Amino acid sequence: MPKDNLKSDVYAPALSGAPRLGLCTDCGISRMDDGKACGKACQFIAPDYPASETRVHGRMADPALGEEAFFGVTTAMQRARLTVPADGAQWTGITTELAADLLRSGAVTAVLAVAPDPSDRWKPLPVIVTNAEDMAQCRGMRMGYAPTLAALEPAMEAGHKRIAIIGIPCQVYALRQIEQDLGLERLYVIGTPCSDNTTTENFHHFLSLLDDAPQSISYLEFRADYKVELRFDDGRAPRVVPFLKLPISKLSPDFFPLTCKTCVDYTNRLADITVGYMGGDGDQWVITRNARGAEMLAALRPKITYSPLTDKGKREGAVKGFLSNTERAAGGLPLRSMPDWLRPLVSFLQPRIGPRGLEFARARVEMKAIETILHLRRTHPARIKNMVPDHVWNVAERYGLTPSQDERKTPD
Repeated sequence: MPKDNLKSDVYAPALSGAPRLGLCTDCGISRMDDGKACGKACQFIAPDYPASETRVHGRMADPALGEEAFFGVTTAMQRARLTVPADGAQWTGITTELAADLLRSGAVTAVLAVAPDPSDRWKPLPVIVTNAEDMAQCRGMRMGYAPTLAALEPAMEAGHKRIAIIGIPCQVYALRQIEQDLGLERLYVIGTPCSDNTTTENFHHFLSLLDDAPQSISYLEFRADYKVELRFDDGRAPRVVPFLKLPISKLSPDFFPLTCKTCVDYTNRLADITVGYMGGDGDQWVITRNARGAEMLAALRPKITYSPLTDKGKREGAVKGFLSNTERAAGGLPLRSMPDWLRPLVSFLQPRIGPRGLEFARARVEMKAIETILHLRRTHPARIKNMVPDHVWNVAERYGLTPSQDERKTPD
């Protein structure tokens, strides 16, 4: 039965099972009938991106093409926004509108996504959506683990053979490893970049540090201008907090789980289309990766306004600073040694001279690569050889992080 406060055609299936021990983001595979599928599906065991990209996109990413070294296989990259922004969307609503259009056209009969749990608007609840208008219930950001892939079995048992999934990178990687065993007629994969996840409980603590009435916060977004935007449902006007004024020092060292600190795919390289913000410079950033992605985006062309991509500033200083701080943090959140009197000045300068647009996106990808290598060396050195793919080493190399003989897999 549907969960309370959700419409009858937004179905929240009952999910059993549990996440596995160790590095696990509870993508949902361990909750399916064949829980052992984790062994071949998990991104945190021995990911094979070249083979997966070739199977999904028809070829592997080519670092010689420039941006593919950072962002994966790309057939088109655009800065975009819905001309009429969707009410309640995190940005303008392209992600959920792509899925809604697939339902309207009949290309799919069900979309697997997450909606807010009726008991907590920040907690993700995996749902099966069968009506285009009801994709509106899935707008906005959720924070916490969502075993979305576990909804595949109840969706297929209900007779759905043409399915779309909205997922983050670790979910999409696992999905691609079991895709051929599902027997679907059609599968569309709409990806969002990694969200640096944490538990819903940790996120509530973070909100409590940002505002005296955290229960009234209805929207939070890390923007490309180095500020966090907060919106409220108690009548207050939105406000912004510069990154450097965030209460990071008051968060526990494990605020972000080790899985997120060791992510090897920040840009959702195996999705048909990736929709995020990092390279959007205030708009949405859309990476089309294959014919299915192009098909989805073309259907929305009358509703989308495109702008030229931007590429501003220099990222090296920010990335080197992140590397140094992460090394000194000894496994916790990156340390900040900047005196309080200097923070307002740097907060003023960051959005003006710091990396913006594509340079901002490259910086974030490099930071994630650095973070992955440093944390695995500290916590699971024996796993680096199998877990860190070449595309991560390639972007970290310019900052002096290169694999030892024991850290890189010998080519077959």
